[in-house]
Amino acid sequence: MQELQKEFKAKDTARERLLNAARTVTRLSKQAIMAIHQGEIRQAEERLQRARGVLERLRSLLREHLDLEHSGALSNAHQEYAEALILLNLQRIGTFPSPKEIEVPSIPYVLGLADVIGELRRRAVDALRSDDLKTAVKSLSQMEQIYLELLSLESAYSLTPQLRRKCDVARHLIEATRGEIAVETRRSQLEKAIGRLEKAIRRERKIGRATTKEDTQKGV
Repeated sequence: MQELQKEFKAKDTARERLLNAARTVTRLSKQAIMAIHQGEIRQAEERLQRARGVLERLRSLLREHLDLEHSGALSNAHQEYAEALILLNLQRIGTFPSPKEIEVPSIPYVLGLADVIGELRRRAVDALRSDDLKTAVKSLSQMEQIYLELLSLESAYSLTPQLRRKCDVARHLIEATRGEIAVETRRSQLEKAIGRLEKAIRRERKIGRATTKEDTQKGV
């Protein structure tokens, strides 16, 4: 019994360490996402580097306690971490890394990838508010690309039921974003058309005044 008590105590200590580490990774990843939206890329990179260090230290712990590897808290931390790294890569180079590149298990990676669509939706809305139609269109294109990639992972739906729900949400976000961009595009086109019309009217008035002045000078 003493051996069992010692074993369970060690396992409980390891579990507490894992929970604390998972919370730290989740917090740093959320901070990184916020920094990305604020344009603080260097700050986001620093947060994710710290999160990576925490995950690396966890690996030795998990080697000793393999049963903790599938902890829900760890999976959520990996998911948030993957989401932040994918969003960062899209911001910097326009592509997203593979699970192997960021050392995240496939299921948390896929769920994190699905959540990126919501972050891209946020970027598109912020861009529309700033009259930055180009960024909004680019964000929509990335949302659609990720969605198509997720749809191709048919076998993943049976492994993680959350993915179907996330894809349903993603589809609605894409449709809403597409509609808002269409409205903004029409508004922009209308404003440009009105601007061209006003410019033409001013030009015609200028020509009219010049003609009237010339006729007056001729005594007409």
